[in-house]
Amino acid sequence: MAILEVTGLNKSFSGTAVLSDVGFSLEKGESLAIIGSSGSGKTTLLRCLNFLELPDSGKISVAGETVFDSSDRSAVPERELRRRRLHFGLVFQSFNLFPQYTALENVTLAGRLLARENPGYPRRRAELFAEIDENARALLDSVGLISKLGAYPHELSGGQQQRVAIARALALSPDILCFDEPTSALDPELTGEVLRVIRSLASSHTTMVIVTHEMQFAREVSDKVIFIDGGAIVERGAPEDVFGNPRHERTKRFLERYSG
Repeated sequence: MAILEVTGLNKSFSGTAVLSDVGFSLEKGESLAIIGSSGSGKTTLLRCLNFLELPDSGKISVAGETVFDSSDRSAVPERELRRRRLHFGLVFQSFNLFPQYTALENVTLAGRLLARENPGYPRRRAELFAEIDENARALLDSVGLISKLGAYPHELSGGQQQRVAIARALALSPDILCFDEPTSALDPELTGEVLRVIRSLASSHTTMVIVTHEMQFAREVSDKVIFIDGGAIVERGAPEDVFGNPRHERTKRFLERYSG
């Protein structure tokens, strides 16, 4: 069974179609790279997966659970929507760290808020918070930032901030980790350190959906590639096929522009 199934996803803004009948599936442990020109709908697709936008129509299932179905018109309570969002972790282009919190606090914040919904809270508060802190420290260590636990975002480089953001997205153990052009806000010399972390996640079979403009990276790290143009999937397949032998002329022109 696929861990992620997306069927017939459509989204429009002010009458303009941004996603048109988008559908794909992803197996547990696979990495999917989504490529395409700016404005092609890639970021909107990620936002729909994470319920930052609600699709106009379609269906999204995670690990066999339907988390969105446009045929079901019943209102979804905010608490249930938050629970469904936990299937996904999202790493934004521009880090989106809270400037008033340290690296450690940024990673632990969501877990501490969720802990308040634990039946044993507040009796187990200290124990729960200790577990959350221990997990956050391990995650920051895994992205090479154990020495920066007490640093604030303004004291970190862009690459370090993005690695904190990755640790934060992993902190709640999402089924699927999503990246929205994770290196687009970085100087070229800082891009490599973030890509190394994502490569490490791919080698450990973390299930990922990666929107990226780094074509060579997408080719190396992904199990599947989707090329989106005008909100629709034009081409899909294994990276060696999409990058090495694209079938559609639109894909060829897009890749030629990047290689040129």
